[in-house]
Amino acid sequence: MKELSMHILDIVQNSIVAGASLIKITIKEEFREDTFVITIEDNGKGMGEEELARVTNPFFTSRKTRKVGLGVPMFKASAEACDGEFKIRSEKGVGTYVEAKFKHSHIDRPPLGNMPDTIVVLIVSDINIDFIYEHVKNSKEYILNTKKIKEVIDEVPINSSEVLDWIKNNVIEGLKELD
Repeated sequence: MKELSMHILDIVQNSIVAGASLIKITIKEEFREDTFVITIEDNGKGMGEEELARVTNPFFTSRKTRKVGLGVPMFKASAEACDGEFKIRSEKGVGTYVEAKFKHSHIDRPPLGNMPDTIVVLIVSDINIDFIYEHVKNSKEYILNTKKIKEVIDEVPINSSEVLDWIKNNVIEGLKELD
């Protein structure tokens, strides 16, 4: 995939299919350590040891609509191609944790892509799921928490165009402040 945000969308789609009601996306950029780390945590149904052992195999998928599952293997390959590493932990009934670590300065590291649009797409995909998006650059931090937004907007739907515009602009401004 040409952008890391596409990997994020793909992995989060797995979380949604797994019935997660809370999904946390964290991006940590540490320039001194030359690392770029993406983690995705969910409270979905999780996987047992057998399924977890096969999840990085592109010819394994739990979906019935296709015979291959390229998302996790491609994310893993992308991280490893950039002098990084990939970890996945999961426990049935608890959830799944995915971590892709890249060498920040690696010439082949894909750009992050459009995170404001990615977050909006995820929110629209299921308004009953709470998302936490945290982005850290060195010591600066930006956090968006849809549960807190829902509490403030009360009965206004989070997928209303006004709220989605506000969220997108909030992410854009929050990420600018990290630079």
